[in-house]
Amino acid sequence: MRGILVNTDPNSFKQYMTERNMQIEEALASSLPVEWDVPQPLRESMNYSLMNGGKRVRPLLVLAAAEALGGSHEAAMPVACAIEMIHTYSLIHDDLPAMDNDEYRRGKLTNHKVYGEAMATLAGDGLLTHAFYSIVQSHRKYGVNPFQTLAIVEELATYAGAKGMVGGQAADMLGEQGLTKLEELEYIHQHKTSDLIVFSLRAGARITDATEEQLQALTTFGYGIGLAFQIQDDILDLIGDEAKLGKHINSDVKQGKVTYPYFIGLEASMQKVTQLTEEAKAAIMNSTIPNPTRLLEFADYLMNRDH
Repeated sequence: MRGILVNTDPNSFKQYMTERNMQIEEALASSLPVEWDVPQPLRESMNYSLMNGGKRVRPLLVLAAAEALGGSHEAAMPVACAIEMIHTYSLIHDDLPAMDNDEYRRGKLTNHKVYGEAMATLAGDGLLTHAFYSIVQSHRKYGVNPFQTLAIVEELATYAGAKGMVGGQAADMLGEQGLTKLEELEYIHQHKTSDLIVFSLRAGARITDATEEQLQALTTFGYGIGLAFQIQDDILDLIGDEAKLGKHINSDVKQGKVTYPYFIGLEASMQKVTQLTEEAKAAIMNSTIPNPTRLLEFADYLMNRDH
């Protein structure tokens, strides 16, 4: 394992992730109320992508941040579900012919290949809007401070919208015409990937009425592991295991996409992942967050993942 090692049992962290992932899957499966009168093809299309597995990185970070500050994962779960809905909608839309035109996602046919482009678009729209409904349930069902709930809604609109993820996706599309500076690529990574990771951490912390100092430490941590996460994706596209990735390697090269290894090389990119992860962990370790262990373990997990 590279970087600063966390002195905990790795099996304990693996068990923690397994348990929390099972709880997330259960919550997601029931997140769209069965009593709602929703057209069946729309409901199926939304659930097809929402329940298509994945690492569930963002909802796990919501729960881990809440627990790091003494909060309960139950109260944070509606927010955890909300961020996974946002992430899933973005993937559905990314896969559309007008965007990346992908046929497979996590080893399965993409949404529009199963349900058609119109229904896939609507499924994404449905998940996007339902995310805000889900956030409000943290207050209604678990009594989360309404002012913090309002702040979480506002931050999701910011980090996921034109100033955040959507802006990053737009820059990514424009970048297909040719990126010439590393700073341009970092802008795309920061907004397309890191912003939702930062939101996840801040939202989990807000469940517990975190201080501004704690929120800032988590923001620094989030941008560090977020960029490291995306660079690791770039690396795995070159040297990853196709069976584990669920997609073909060298897809970025074949599509002419400019990546971190393109600018600084593979070895330097691997070193950058380590550097960013250690700096991110230092921000947490030097803060007043009382129990950062799971977050530190999470950073190591993301740095060393192989898919």
